Amino acid sequence: MGLFDTDHEEPKSKLRRWSITSVVFVLLVGLWAWYHFRFYPERRAAERFFEAVAAGDLQRAYQLWKPPSTYAYKDFLDDWGPGGYYGALKSYHVESAQAPPRGGSGVIVTIEFSPCQPFPSTPDALNRCAVREVKLWVETKDKSLSFPP
Repeated sequence: MGLFDTDHEEPKSKLRRWSITSVVFVLLVGLWAWYHFRFYPERRAAERFFEAVAAGDLQRAYQLWKPPSTYAYKDFLDDWGPGGYYGALKSYHVESAQAPPRGGSGVIVTIEFSPCQPFPSTPDALNRCAVREVKLWVETKDKSLSFPP
């Protein structure tokens, strides 16, 4: 047995090792939670909008959009109504939420939607081709929706 070889460990060393490990673990869990929930309010605002559109409650969806005075209800129906540009949608999936690349006062939320109910799974190629994607701008301060600049 050498001078530095021992089977006995100092109690302070063991306590220090467990303390450092615990602090690092708590920091990692905190960073993970921050990363996954930092845009939760904006994601939720987009989900509420798509829930209203999928249910056919376009008046409520228009109110959730919080449009400027230049975006009339008729224009909204031309975009989101059953015969509109985005067509009738029955199901949706929030793909991502991210900060804009050059900064800004909102968040870009990417949503996939489909005319099929329930939302098609990946192997379902026939219905998967009907899935479309839209990016929405969700303003952070008042959760108003618009198309990204």
